[in-house]
Amino acid sequence: MRQLGIHDTLSGDVVPVEPHDGNRIGIYACGPTVYGRIHVGNARPFVVFSLLKRFLEHEGYDATLVVNVTDVNDKIYDAARERGVPSAELAREMTAAYVEDTDRLELGRPDAEPRATETIDAIIALIADLVESGHAYERGGDVYFRVSSFEGYGKLSNRPLDEMQQGEGDDAAELKESPQDFALWKARKEGEDTWWESPWGKGRPGWHIECSAMTVAHLGTSFDLHGGGKDLIFPHHENEIAQSQGADGPHTFARYWLHNGLIVNDGVKLSKSLGDALLCARVIRAVGAEALRWYFVSHHFRSTIDLELELVNDAEGHVVGARYHRFEAADKKLDYFYTTLKRIDDFLATGGEPPAGAVLPAAETLIPGVRDA
Repeated sequence: MRQLGIHDTLSGDVVPVEPHDGNRIGIYACGPTVYGRIHVGNARPFVVFSLLKRFLEHEGYDATLVVNVTDVNDKIYDAARERGVPSAELAREMTAAYVEDTDRLELGRPDAEPRATETIDAIIALIADLVESGHAYERGGDVYFRVSSFEGYGKLSNRPLDEMQQGEGDDAAELKESPQDFALWKARKEGEDTWWESPWGKGRPGWHIECSAMTVAHLGTSFDLHGGGKDLIFPHHENEIAQSQGADGPHTFARYWLHNGLIVNDGVKLSKSLGDALLCARVIRAVGAEALRWYFVSHHFRSTIDLELELVNDAEGHVVGARYHRFEAADKKLDYFYTTLKRIDDFLATGGEPPAGAVLPAAETLIPGVRDA
């Protein structure tokens, strides 16, 4: 096997990958929060880490890819209320839609796809350990991680501590010892219809602790690669490090961190204001899964991609569609590529001779699923 190097977010350098268990590499990539169908921005990490697993296997490594599904979250409660359906029902519906949409990418499934709601017992046990060790405290049915108890907090995002606001609202701010502390368990609020019993009362887990529990369940307390979009570096991944190493020790959790760049439109992160124009399923129907994959891999995985879409608005100014010029250009490049391979194949089939020393395999053996020219 070749020695591999990656750009590690934690160190800020390109470092050699040295698996902690022979040739086995465990990868954990943060998946979606299932309150709506995924857009192409959500599809990018699925493509990046699925292809990373394939590449590692090609190089002779035994790679295991775990991609979680966050199926209990404030965004799910809010979206369910808007639709007038139970939050658990919406989460199940959108989880199924996520699997359907990512199946369209034709990259297969991760080795494990744990749901937060399937990991509640492990989450509660992890929080209890943090409370017992002094890393966490209970206030009014909520449980918060005490950031001051963890030396080195901020080492992933390299932010000054006073700039690390968790964005948990004014109600949480009144209960916290410090603004930097973050929620591990949230007491049930009026109107929240999905909840569990815990030592601190009825409630549900915070977002960050879910991933810490799921990594242990599927990859153990120490594993190799943790990934996700750059927007997750803070607070999500920063908090994962603190609570996981607070519970299991400073030399545990992920050895390397990989973060893919974001997809934006005219410099602005993708949002609901774009309507359904950039839903993954819609783009694939328009240009095909292969064109979307090609578009992603034609950019460095850490780079920001600006789609610069030509949006189509209705009479009231709402986005109802888009002209997918960049995706269509990727599709044309693929056609050119496959046409070239087909011409080489035809040339050899009719008795042509390749240049001296060249090895030109048939197009269909070189790339499965070659298009008809």
